[in-house]
Amino acid sequence: MTSERNAGGEAPGRDVITFEQIRERAYELWERNHRPEGLEIEFWLIAERELRAERERSKDKRGGGD
Repeated sequence: MTSERNAGGEAPGRDVITFEQIRERAYELWERNHRPEGLEIEFWLIAERELRAERERSKDKRGGGD
């Protein structure tokens, strides 16, 4: 088990998107787009948006709305 913690120092729950997950997705996007310079923030935001959308779809399939 990893020792990742969220900003509040708590272990992330199932629906929490971690810094590492966003970083990895942003890097994949950056590589797929031929490694352009100066677009780090854009790729970070796209990665975060994609991961959030995936979590929402997953919640909807599980019927786990609030």
